[in-house]
Amino acid sequence: MSLATDGFDALVTVDRNLACQQNVKARPVAVVVLDATSVKVSALLRPIPRSESAQTTLQPQTLVRITAA
Repeated sequence: MSLATDGFDALVTVDRNLACQQNVKARPVAVVVLDATSVKVSALLRPIPRSESAQTTLQPQTLVRITAA
């Protein structure tokens, strides 16, 4: 995760267990977890609009979970 945070404000992932595996509070970026039914592009497109609107309120060292509706 160290390399993924250098020079970025947010890390977007589909890894639902990231919060259990990494200390998000120790990272200088926000983490956005796209919680979709699968990792296929068609399933990931559903939560994208919510992730775009969440970007305006993201704070460093926080985790935001965005689910597909």
